[in-house]
Amino acid sequence: MSTRARILTWLAWVVLLSQQVIDAWSLQLPWVIWLFKVLPLLLFLPGMLRDNLRSYIWLCFICLGYFMALVERLFAQPGSVLAMVGMVAVVVLFTAAMLYVRWRAQELRVPGDQKLDSGE
Repeated sequence: MSTRARILTWLAWVVLLSQQVIDAWSLQLPWVIWLFKVLPLLLFLPGMLRDNLRSYIWLCFICLGYFMALVERLFAQPGSVLAMVGMVAVVVLFTAAMLYVRWRAQELRVPGDQKLDSGE
């Protein structure tokens, strides 16, 4: 299951990154805005390539910012297909990354490493 979640996370990440680049290009935004739109997603690329679970956790946190921006954009422009694609991508990215972290952490956990309920 974790392998499927990781693949889905990567696909959604690529779609969201592409959506942000196309959006910035189509609106002819200045380079500073490009940085704010694209750089947060690119910061997690090395950690994702190394399969660092903390990178996936922080990616989920950053997705919330993209979610808020896309919700605002959808209210301002309800018919924007690009914003709808971005919204679907960010929801899938958040969900897939969250599930990947959960399932991968369970796979990495050593069976004898469980703590006792008595507090010992």
